[in-house]
Amino acid sequence: MRDTAAAVDIYLAAARAGLDRVEPAHLAAEVEAGALVVDTRTDAQRARDGALPGAVVVDRNVLEWRLDPSCPHHIPQVHDAAQRIIVVCNEGFASSLAAATLRRLGLHRATDLVGGYQAWVAFERSTAR
Repeated sequence: MRDTAAAVDIYLAAARAGLDRVEPAHLAAEVEAGALVVDTRTDAQRARDGALPGAVVVDRNVLEWRLDPSCPHHIPQVHDAAQRIIVVCNEGFASSLAAATLRRLGLHRATDLVGGYQAWVAFERSTAR
């Protein structure tokens, strides 16, 4: 049994320390306030589990280029570096690293969804009863 954290766990904790992560229960309010939700899950994950309503799909391997408003390849939904961007992956791990990277690019309001798409689905199911 390990008694020290894996390097990736330390890296993840450092990335999350700079984020004001969004709980699934607050995602709708963030969208209502103008946040852009970006789904980075794979095609296979979206086909298996479904789409995230209102989210823009951006492949993780081009995320920085598509969300950097100073880049000529950015998506039209990105307006400026002050825009609130919420990155969503499947379980909320890769999205934390992606959001931290976006902040390093100057998108200072970028963050991610706690627990990712799976936590959002669980929340939606729990409130639909």
